Amino acid sequence: MKDLKEKTIRGGSVRLCSQVATLVLRVGSLALLARLLDPPDFGLVGMVTAFTGVLNLFRDFGLSAAAIQRAVVTEQETSTLFWINVLVGLILTVVALVFAPVVGAFYHEPRLFWVTIAVAPAFLFNAAGVQHSALLQRQMRFTALAWIDLFSLIGSTVAAVVMAKGGCGYWALIAMTVSLALFATAGLWLVTGWVPGRPRRLAGLSSMMRFGGTMTLNGLVLYVASNLEKVLLGRFWGAEAMGLYGRAYQLIRIPTDNLNSAVGQVAFSALSRLQDDPVRLRSYFLKGYSLVIALTIPITVVCGLFADDIVPLLLGPKWTGAVVLLRLLSPTILVFAIANPLAWLLDALGLVGRSLRIALAFTPFMVAGILAGLPFGLKGVAFAYTSAWVLWVVPVIAWAVHGTVISFRDIVMAAKQPLLSGFVAAALALAVRLSCGQWLTMLPRLVLEVTVLLGVYVAMLLYVMDQKSFYVDLFRKMSGRSSVNAASA
Repeated sequence: MKDLKEKTIRGGSVRLCSQVATLVLRVGSLALLARLLDPPDFGLVGMVTAFTGVLNLFRDFGLSAAAIQRAVVTEQETSTLFWINVLVGLILTVVALVFAPVVGAFYHEPRLFWVTIAVAPAFLFNAAGVQHSALLQRQMRFTALAWIDLFSLIGSTVAAVVMAKGGCGYWALIAMTVSLALFATAGLWLVTGWVPGRPRRLAGLSSMMRFGGTMTLNGLVLYVASNLEKVLLGRFWGAEAMGLYGRAYQLIRIPTDNLNSAVGQVAFSALSRLQDDPVRLRSYFLKGYSLVIALTIPITVVCGLFADDIVPLLLGPKWTGAVVLLRLLSPTILVFAIANPLAWLLDALGLVGRSLRIALAFTPFMVAGILAGLPFGLKGVAFAYTSAWVLWVVPVIAWAVHGTVISFRDIVMAAKQPLLSGFVAAALALAVRLSCGQWLTMLPRLVLEVTVLLGVYVAMLLYVMDQKSFYVDLFRKMSGRSSVNAASA
């Protein structure tokens, strides 16, 4: 158990550091490409990815999570799962090719036919690396995963920037999507050195297929709830509207996705190993949960209060229409941080059926909100999307933790100190902006605002809320400087 704890802490440290680097790279690539390309370029590719994203949910049929969650997985089972994944990837590639004319007809945009054809091979590339990634996660080799993620992102970004500078337009974004999948899978094969054997019919696969199938269905339902507005905006408001909304949405999802990836992979692997040890499971989960909330709150405040500085600085002057959208969508950064870790808990405990029921209950609520906001354009959809998530978050928490070792009160207590600290820091940073912001140009003003926000937030969290010992201890363990007693359970 001590070894698991040390691997979890070190793995969390590696993933967090790597995701910080990935975050910087993703924001940098977005900033570069936003200046080289126009909103309609992003909108065209966004229309296709809204469709292919549905297919992408089926790329591993939840079998990677099933392999990680299960206590013991044999070599024969892993090989068989690999060939199932490849078969699914091939089927998805064919489906994308077949439906390419449908995508173009739905959006009334003939160019989308070839865009869909071009991105289709990414399904097969992704499928070929699913079990290799699962192997590394089971072995808790998060350093290797971090390097693979980083180098594949660098390679795909370079390819996209070169093509964009060469005048290839939206084809640069397509190249980035396909090459990212190819580079990642190639890296996974090289690092693991694992070559799958022949597929076999094994009795133990049926339970894993049920687990994975339920997770896939759950992901599909949530995807519809989270992405329907993009499909409808592209259909009824066009490529430019889709491009503006998509970049604002990407800005709020980059920190959320990176943080969830950084902590989520480690947490799911560790919690799965601890599903029969409720005391340690509760301790691991709440520490990780508190860390995610604490890291997310400053990002939420910055995007909400200072969007009019962030968007022009990152994306350039032609994206000013995304300012109000970023501001409206910013609360969902915190909502996702509150809700996503609950999925780690339920999946690790094998409660995927509950996750599915929660998703099925939430989706009609979200769809109704989006349809109500659609006639009002970009602002109406962004407001409806955020409102649905905010109104739903408390019922989701109560439903998710019911009957588990985590109580609703545990969640409130884990989030209380960061939330109060964030509120005070936001108020003081806004006061600084209103009092002297008009005398500064954009970049110095944003630097001042963020400095005040982070300074007050850290001081409040560590000293006023008396959380210094918790975070100092966590930092020491992540840095590998903890004593043997501190590292033991």
